[in-house]
Amino acid sequence: MGKVLIIGAGGVSNVVVKKCAMNSHVFSEILLASRTKSKCDAIKNQITDSKTIITTAAIDADNTGELIKLIKKFKPELVINVALPYQDLSIMDACLATNVHYLDTANYEPKDIPKFEYKWQWAYKERFKKAGLTAILGCGFDPGVTGVFSAYAMKHYFDEIHYIDILDANGGDHGYPFATNFNPEINIREITANGRYWENENWIETKPLEIKREYNFKEVGKKDAYLLYHEELESLAKNIKGIKRIRFFMTFSQKYITHLNVLQNVGMTSIKPININGVNIQPLHFLQKVLPDPASLGPLTKGKTNIGCIYQGIKDNKPVNYYLYNICDHQQCYREVGSQAISYTTGVPAMIGAKLLIEGKWKKPGVYNVEEFDPDPFMDELNKQGLPWNEDFSPVLVK
Repeated sequence: MGKVLIIGAGGVSNVVVKKCAMNSHVFSEILLASRTKSKCDAIKNQITDSKTIITTAAIDADNTGELIKLIKKFKPELVINVALPYQDLSIMDACLATNVHYLDTANYEPKDIPKFEYKWQWAYKERFKKAGLTAILGCGFDPGVTGVFSAYAMKHYFDEIHYIDILDANGGDHGYPFATNFNPEINIREITANGRYWENENWIETKPLEIKREYNFKEVGKKDAYLLYHEELESLAKNIKGIKRIRFFMTFSQKYITHLNVLQNVGMTSIKPININGVNIQPLHFLQKVLPDPASLGPLTKGKTNIGCIYQGIKDNKPVNYYLYNICDHQQCYREVGSQAISYTTGVPAMIGAKLLIEGKWKKPGVYNVEEFDPDPFMDELNKQGLPWNEDFSPVLVK
């Protein structure tokens, strides 16, 4: 039914490709491309029981000219971008040049500035609209499912949502003293940046990991959750009616925080190049090379994740509290697709967004965040594709 080009061959890509192949009635053909073709081949070779035709190629996703040539040769309906967020704009440019739809899981971030915002991609809205193309931004879990959850809550339970707390808990244990569950460079840049949250139409900035709360997550237990800035705050503050405050919290163990503080104190998390024997090296790039590859954590990680949103607002002038969340088991994910739950919870939603676009359910010209589409078909697919959701109408709010 649909041909897709998937760019990137990391842990999330592994999930996207395999889940697309499990839905071969929608995804008839996949071209998997990344800088290292052998990584693409390794993913392809694990898929033996699908009717989806899968081929691989080498591509430099920073090079728009190369991308244009590859897209013109393969002629996909959609490009699924699960490469690095630095490459979002070059891939969007290639999609516009070749008249192909676009989907990603994380917003653009310049390589030399640890700052991620939607402004760069939102600037493409009129160009995609004029071309009759759809660009779906942030279709992972957070961002992604958290946005769909918010649209679903707004559609079914609220007239206005005043407060949103997004809670991301990972109760998994991989046995390493220190490792990141997704790309170390992106992960550490995100955590060591200043925190931010939206309140009363203003951004409130905090120091990195300054605000901590303890929360008792179902099937995960009590965890320390730290306030971070996350990109869906920007789009939800813009798109959800009535917002007075929206915050994002992610859990980290004390062991993780201790290691991170030491690395930061000795300069290993810096993106400012230093000269070593005549070669300029970013310390964070070096650190990324010595840390465990997130894709290798799948068979080791045990435990569960719990990611969701707590909403407070009004319906028919009456107060409503509502909690919408997903619990995902690391080992169950590994048995299904050979990846841990962090990759799974990002990759499955990307496949679902692509499926809905190809089916015409999420297709309209322009550049959109996921909460700007009808949430109901996506919510149905979550239950069918391995990420069932739960709801609670008496949640304990974050203080």
